[in-house]
Amino acid sequence: MEITYIGHSCFKIRGKSTTLIIDPYDPAKTGYKLPKLEADIVLVSHSHADHSYIKGVSNHALLIQTPGEYEKNDVTIYGLESFHDVSQGSERGKNTIFVIEIDGFTILHLGDLGHQLDKETLEKIPNVDVLMIPVGGTYTIDAKEASKVISDLEPGIVIPMHYQTDDLTGISKKLESVEVFLHEMGADSKMAGVDRLKLSGRSDVPTETSIVVLSSQH
Repeated sequence: MEITYIGHSCFKIRGKSTTLIIDPYDPAKTGYKLPKLEADIVLVSHSHADHSYIKGVSNHALLIQTPGEYEKNDVTIYGLESFHDVSQGSERGKNTIFVIEIDGFTILHLGDLGHQLDKETLEKIPNVDVLMIPVGGTYTIDAKEASKVISDLEPGIVIPMHYQTDDLTGISKKLESVEVFLHEMGADSKMAGVDRLKLSGRSDVPTETSIVVLSSQH
């Protein structure tokens, strides 16, 4: 199983027989270029343009935009309802977080999560091998809040997303950089620069939480 970071909150997950794209972004709304993307399944956490550019992905047979349980080929996906803010969605609406079971691994993509996960939601989430978590603040949880979510979930690998870069120009208010998150976690920025994450077996998932900053492909 291979994970590629396209940019912002968009990832490509390629399993043995199924490829997924999560939260494709509109280039005009972000400033990021969008490479040609193909997938069997497209997941959209919420309808904002920087997460729901569906026409940017070709040949998909299944589009998932709402909570629920879904199966396609060898992949099982659980969409769980959450919110884009701390006010039950009254400011920015709802957000779907996705639990993805593929090739024997469990991946959790939090979309634009805007709050801490409550006990009921945590009980629905199995042990997480790879966590994709927003860390930039302003529109989502920030670095400090992300660290608390990570503590609750205790994932094997953490991939930060939705943070400020030099190329991100379409969002009106600046987000925090990934370095703020790394500092909060006591991690070293030398972990940055990995092109893609490849997991071949259970032994590839560390027993202690490890942060991997993937290089974007935009």
